[in-house]
Amino acid sequence: MALADLITGFSAWAQQFVGAYGYLGIFLVSFIGSASIILPVPSFIIVFTFGSILNPWLVGIAGGVGSAIGELTAYAIGRGGKKALEKSHGKLLKKTHDWVKKRGLFAVLILFAATPLPDDLAGVFAGVIHYDIRKMFLATLIGKLVLNLALAWGGFYGMQWVLSYLGGI
Repeated sequence: MALADLITGFSAWAQQFVGAYGYLGIFLVSFIGSASIILPVPSFIIVFTFGSILNPWLVGIAGGVGSAIGELTAYAIGRGGKKALEKSHGKLLKKTHDWVKKRGLFAVLILFAATPLPDDLAGVFAGVIHYDIRKMFLATLIGKLVLNLALAWGGFYGMQWVLSYLGGI
């Protein structure tokens, strides 16, 4: 099965699941989307879509909290795979760790979580350096709330435009 088929299948399942379970469904789909590190899961589409149907504040919060909890898998991989990662990427990890010591990681984690930057890599790195998991979660939660609230409100205000644009094709 091709990657595109997996993503399409997940999207179809997620729409049905959220349709049946509402905000809990958004939470779980966002959790799965963030917990999957190797396979890209487009849970952001669900947040955008259901932001136009349900209360965008609650959609954004459910998506943000689910995503933040899901990102803890990246942290766990970093903690558990520290020795293997140090063997294969030791010099890069050392440089990055030195940079973080000087400038801090909290704001970087917020930035990566709130944007399309690879926050999984930031989470893995946080795990490798044994960054305080509470700080990592708080920074990720802030960023994911910002991102998911923006997506939900984007769906609330922009879905009609998207549909009219797609209808014109």
